[in-house]
Amino acid sequence: MAIKIVIADGHEVVRCGMRNLVQQTEDIEIVGEATSGTEAVEKTLSMNPDVVLLDIRMAGGDGLTALGRIKLDKPELPVVMMSAYDNPTYVARAVALGAAGYINKGIPGSEVLDTIRRAAAGESAWTREELRRVTGALATPRLNADVEVPLTQRESEVLRQLALGLTNKEIAQALNISYETVKEHVQHILRKVGVSDRTQAAVWAVRRGLV
Repeated sequence: MAIKIVIADGHEVVRCGMRNLVQQTEDIEIVGEATSGTEAVEKTLSMNPDVVLLDIRMAGGDGLTALGRIKLDKPELPVVMMSAYDNPTYVARAVALGAAGYINKGIPGSEVLDTIRRAAAGESAWTREELRRVTGALATPRLNADVEVPLTQRESEVLRQLALGLTNKEIAQALNISYETVKEHVQHILRKVGVSDRTQAAVWAVRRGLV
């Protein structure tokens, strides 16, 4: 029986490439496609696939938010994240939210298919390198502590954008504030939360339900 997958990506060329790739196999079948995170959740719940492939950056609800929503309804369903960005914050959030693996869009098609098969078999599709990069962030003791952190409203807004993987420049544009102001807010956030980098702050935000 073929592995049923739902693929969510905002770019038609990526979805077309996945269709062409899957058509070369006999054991994988695309049963649904989505162009946004919100649509990905809907298709997943209605199509009942064996594996979901989620792009991270999409309009209409990003992939990591969709991952969290899917895991609430189907905690055992393997979800593999996809991205063209080598961003440790994305990787850390994906691990924290229970993703089965992470695909860089630049890898060979054979590796994509192998990742799908491993995820469908209930195996971890994470590489040692990916997990090694975020182990420190996921194991930081402060992240597990249920403590109240007195973030201002603006700091909370910056933290949410940071946890989505945005750079300081992108956060400044999104919130219509200066780059220097964003840098200052980020430093305040790291100090208040008690972490040393943005990846750890992103994991903390996920575990506190802020994103």
